[in-house]
Amino acid sequence: MKRESELYGPVKAMLQRQGYEVKGEVGKADLVARRADEEPLIVELKLRISLTLFHQAVARLALSDLVYIAVPRPAGAQAKRTLKDTVALCRRLGLGFITVRVDGVTEVLCDPGAPPPRRNRKGQARMLREFDRLRGDPNDGGATRYGIVTGYRQDALHCAAYLAEHGPSRGAVVARAVGVAPATRIMAGNHYGWFVRVQKGVYTLTEEGRAGLVHWAHSWEE
Repeated sequence: MKRESELYGPVKAMLQRQGYEVKGEVGKADLVARRADEEPLIVELKLRISLTLFHQAVARLALSDLVYIAVPRPAGAQAKRTLKDTVALCRRLGLGFITVRVDGVTEVLCDPGAPPPRRNRKGQARMLREFDRLRGDPNDGGATRYGIVTGYRQDALHCAAYLAEHGPSRGAVVARAVGVAPATRIMAGNHYGWFVRVQKGVYTLTEEGRAGLVHWAHSWEE
């Protein structure tokens, strides 16, 4: 679709089938529909999901509780995620969400005033575990030059620093020395290519590990 007017026809037809009288470009609203003495229904039409679209739709909530956004149905690899995220945002804001296919088929993915998504308690718990695991505030300023610093990476860096200073060491010794309980598992997993096992339970540092200590020095030194 190249013009917003291509959205208007299918959305208007859908609402007319529900008994609404529909008119376009009423005041600042792209579409306004009325049915008997009910609250007017407003639809903002846009060719893509954007912050501007949400700004306009939220502004229309001052005129009616029944406000929808309508966009062409997205396609491609990210379409499913885009739709899911947009539905979640609309529910938080109290907006409805309509998609229109290229063949004119419309789909209402959520209505205004739909219950907001439940609090993700498991996700919150994961976030707080990561917060507690991080030492200091390593992602401030230029700390993301090589990527985001996670608690796991910090733990790996502390293990690497110990090996750089003391040479090949047993996982249990490293764990006690640097206060990283899963040190053996981290070195055995070797997610970053920093460690190599020289004998059972004993690990040493690779050249990649020494480079990692230099690249990430700002993110773990206390």
